[in-house]
Amino acid sequence: MAHDPSNPASITYADAGVDIDRANRTKKRIKYLAHKTFTRGVLSEIGGFGGLFSIDKTKYVDPVLVSSVDGVGTKLKIAFEMNLHHTVGADLVNHCVNDIAVQGAAPLFFMDYLATGKLDPEIAEKVVEGLADACKHNGCALIGGETAEMPGFYPEGEYDLAGFIVGVVERERIITGKAVEVGDVILGLASNGLHTNGYSLARKLLFEVAHYTPDTYVNELKGKVGNELMRTHKSYWPAVKRLVDGECVSAMAHITGGGITENLPRVLPRGVAAVIEINSWPIPPIFEHMQTLGNVPQDEMLRTFNMGLGMLLVVPSKKFKKAHTLLERAGEKAYTVGRIVKGERRVMYT
Repeated sequence: MAHDPSNPASITYADAGVDIDRANRTKKRIKYLAHKTFTRGVLSEIGGFGGLFSIDKTKYVDPVLVSSVDGVGTKLKIAFEMNLHHTVGADLVNHCVNDIAVQGAAPLFFMDYLATGKLDPEIAEKVVEGLADACKHNGCALIGGETAEMPGFYPEGEYDLAGFIVGVVERERIITGKAVEVGDVILGLASNGLHTNGYSLARKLLFEVAHYTPDTYVNELKGKVGNELMRTHKSYWPAVKRLVDGECVSAMAHITGGGITENLPRVLPRGVAAVIEINSWPIPPIFEHMQTLGNVPQDEMLRTFNMGLGMLLVVPSKKFKKAHTLLERAGEKAYTVGRIVKGERRVMYT
């Protein structure tokens, strides 16, 4: 039908692919999920232009805010294929919680960004449910976010997920790594798997090189590939909080993108280096299997994946026993994986 300039058709935002009514219905469905996480500090309702949060002045003398932002990355590609959307919300929150935990900060509130080509209310609700559950587990509030519908920008059935966290720590108790000294012990806390890093290489090795699918059962893994890759990123805050309160940790490194090789030096002061003993902790089969599939060099594995250690703690030798006891009480298995020596902000493996 030819276009008639004298009688133009009425075009709406929905015709362009953005359904405002559907978005509003989705927001109503997820509002109650956020409300379940609210703490005493929350001053605003979901749906405002900005989230309001008040710090309890009775708890802090000189509070410092600590913030971090991150995304889930290409792990989402596997979530799409498996139609598994609850765990990625927890991945995101726990990742951000760990990032601020290394400075001794307790999480206060979290905000998310969910962007998609066409909004699916059920999927959005599952994602936010995962966010809310993880927020509640970590003691922080989900006080808002942004749900963006952008037709033509994302492939059908796909979305991106990112988040922003704010925590608080007493100024005099900020963990900076400046107290690290030669002779300190390095403890490693086990990861749940890949967490949220290295998935571009993992997908290439498992799906392109080995031609697996998420449903492929692999004997070396004693399970299906998809289940192994979708293990939830672990939160270390419940255990780390005990060490922070007990004042027995000098530095902490969340092992994310860059692996042990690039993350541990970030928290070391000048004049020291770290020696990591490779055989001092059990490396999960997923990492060994991927390395075999692609004949991946060891140094490439160590600077890409966490290799089974999601958090490294630098502990003064005189507080080693206390730290171990606190971690055991928190139900956290700790491995003695290395030590601090003279050097210049680098990791050496033995």
